[in-house]
Amino acid sequence: MEGAGGATNRGTTPGVEPADHPPDLRLAGLAVAAWLAALVCLHLTAPSAALLAATAAGLAALGAAHLLGVLGRPAGPVRRYGWIAVAVLIGVVCGASATAARLHVRDAGPLRALVDERVRVTAELVLRDDPRPIRGAPGRPATLLVATELTRLTDPDGRRVSAPVRMLVLATDPAWRGRLPGQRLTAEGRLTAPRGGDLTAAVLIVPGPPVAHGPPPWLQRAAGTLRAGLQRACAPLPDDQGGLLPGLVVGDTSRLPATVEEDFRATGMTHLNAVSGSNVAIVVGAVLLLVRWMRAGPGVAAVLCGLALVGFVILVRPSPSVVRAATMGAIGLAALAAGRPRAALPALSAAVAVLVLVDPDLAGDAGFALSVLATGGLLLLAPKWRDALRRRGVPAGVAEALAVPAAAQLACGPVVAGISGTVSLVAVPANLLVVPAIAPATVLGVLAAAVSPVWPAGAEFAAWLASWPAWWLVTVARVGARLPAGTLPWPGGVPGALLLAALTVALLLAARRPVVRRLVAVGTAAVILGTLPVRILASGWPPAGWVIVGCAVGQGDALVLPVAAGRAVVVDAGPEPSVVDGCLRRLGVREVSLLVVSHFHADHVGGVAGVFRGRRVVEVRTPGLAEPAAGRALVAAAGAVVLRATEAGWSYRAGGVELVALGPPYPLHGTRSDPNNNSLVLRATVAGVRILLAGDAETEEQRALLDRVPPDGLRAEVLKVAHHGSAYQDPAFLDAVRPAVALVEVGVDNDYGHPSPSLLARLARSGVRVLRTDTDGDVAVVTGRQGLAVVTRGVAPGRR
Repeated sequence: MEGAGGATNRGTTPGVEPADHPPDLRLAGLAVAAWLAALVCLHLTAPSAALLAATAAGLAALGAAHLLGVLGRPAGPVRRYGWIAVAVLIGVVCGASATAARLHVRDAGPLRALVDERVRVTAELVLRDDPRPIRGAPGRPATLLVATELTRLTDPDGRRVSAPVRMLVLATDPAWRGRLPGQRLTAEGRLTAPRGGDLTAAVLIVPGPPVAHGPPPWLQRAAGTLRAGLQRACAPLPDDQGGLLPGLVVGDTSRLPATVEEDFRATGMTHLNAVSGSNVAIVVGAVLLLVRWMRAGPGVAAVLCGLALVGFVILVRPSPSVVRAATMGAIGLAALAAGRPRAALPALSAAVAVLVLVDPDLAGDAGFALSVLATGGLLLLAPKWRDALRRRGVPAGVAEALAVPAAAQLACGPVVAGISGTVSLVAVPANLLVVPAIAPATVLGVLAAAVSPVWPAGAEFAAWLASWPAWWLVTVARVGARLPAGTLPWPGGVPGALLLAALTVALLLAARRPVVRRLVAVGTAAVILGTLPVRILASGWPPAGWVIVGCAVGQGDALVLPVAAGRAVVVDAGPEPSVVDGCLRRLGVREVSLLVVSHFHADHVGGVAGVFRGRRVVEVRTPGLAEPAAGRALVAAAGAVVLRATEAGWSYRAGGVELVALGPPYPLHGTRSDPNNNSLVLRATVAGVRILLAGDAETEEQRALLDRVPPDGLRAEVLKVAHHGSAYQDPAFLDAVRPAVALVEVGVDNDYGHPSPSLLARLARSGVRVLRTDTDGDVAVVTGRQGLAVVTRGVAPGRR
């Protein structure tokens, strides 16, 4: 058999590739080049630039091919790498040409003119994927993100424009929920420009409901029935397992608690919540094992595995991401069944090239990159690492379990680092620990979905069985996320991803030499043993001598006062459980001696479940005004603690914290916002530092405090500025407090205009040091020999 380099392999077993045979990289070069060319062209402002790049690459490819023909048959490496270079240039031609053609359609003149004018239109749409909610401002209707294919729109003058392009719909009406992909709809809204970098031609902001034109396709209806059945089967389970199982099986994370999602992200396990090639491989692999146990022939096995693949695609919904995952899983399974691992790389490369050329949008999709890299790692790295471990005496099953998660994590590491701005140190061991639980949970979850339409009781039993391996997944993620120094900061975005990719490739190449492997192992061990204790014992956060920390929880409040080691008083909980939980973890808070809710608005109580998560909460104090009722119900449901209404004059002491309730001095009604103006206003004393926590008190409550509280009673060195720094501040109140430091708990780019520029200017004129969580991240006030000081942790990557 003649390889790419012209060498002949003699004495080999048919169907088994020699270990030292060089892989054929021509298709790989073509696929990577097409991918990168499409990605670059998506970010170009003019399609003509993409066509120019394609033309230049085509001419270069013709020149290189002609040169190779003139040279005849030179030495093996020259010819081999020469044709790889030709394949790369052809990939550039294909990727740039396909993307340029789609960009030309996207930027068609009539539609672009309407988008620039931001006119109201009536659009005829076809849904491409499930509507999914996105995070919005607390207390506002959830916004749904709907990916659609625009077929035609009508402008205000009644003119119709045919435009078969992609459109993103932003909808707030709940009637959009439950709509299935493939369904034809009509919607009215206002056009606006997309952010760019993909094939989306326009964004349509729709305030009202859609008008449906017929039912969705039968495949989508079948998928909807099975997915709804899985959700019903998981309903009796605990929230963590019941929310995780649909995400693990079909990628439905609608019920997944935010705290679990944050734990999975911190431990590098977030890929389990999305449908990927591994899901396909598990399901089809289970069928293959069953067929082999029945001693069926290869024809029967191929048919049954094909049916299982089609059935799984129907179950999880045949959206582009699912088709991509099915393609990757099928490649891995085919290579495994054929026993020819070298054939896997050309097959994977061909699939990548075809998918990118058919849909250039995939070039910029992080999920696509993770699927391709994970599949490549499993096919190219895992077998070699497994065999190397077996040669060193490691049992076959253990070697497989060690090699698979390590290879997948190493391959996906650059993309994950670019997205999160961190490198997880617990990802490999966490993924290794959950390997035995993934397949049982997935197979049992698929079984529950499959039988749910005809046997609901059987579906619930299968879901209950699947909840036990799901519990193990949740437990591993929770413990891994709480480990100190579990993640290291890393440059985010494309530069960070490229840096880690370069280091990874260099490490893999260098590790081929035994001496280098030993040096790398010794160096890694030395770095871990040398830096990990320092990072654990002197992580830099929280700073020594801190008296208050304002958590960066977005547009909301969450403040922490230290009681003793591992214990604290928490005032408000922000809008999201995962964010406040993360802040308390960073501070090492294991017990909350007291939780104070200033008032029941969502931006102060939406994250209360995160305060209770894994912690004992001794006491909860709330304001006398139990409005809004939904907020109070949220706090009551968070933990088995009695809620105690608090009035002015109440006091509390624990460890180094003393609290006194100053307001509201009396119930206030008929104000601009009664919940805000009945906020609990607390004066705290920590290590001799007086701190005024003003909740969301506006001018009415501030004036009432001025009338009822002695002037010295409001005096404080630190002021938690009321209502996120809104303009509703009484100047006399600020003069009475006379703070040295002001903390403003506020969200990045919020829609309320907080903090008020006039307020910031007034504080600056008074010489007050202002700390803002939107620009400074978590903020701390510390005390020491030099008096008060401030320390900021900085905004985490991706939160700006």
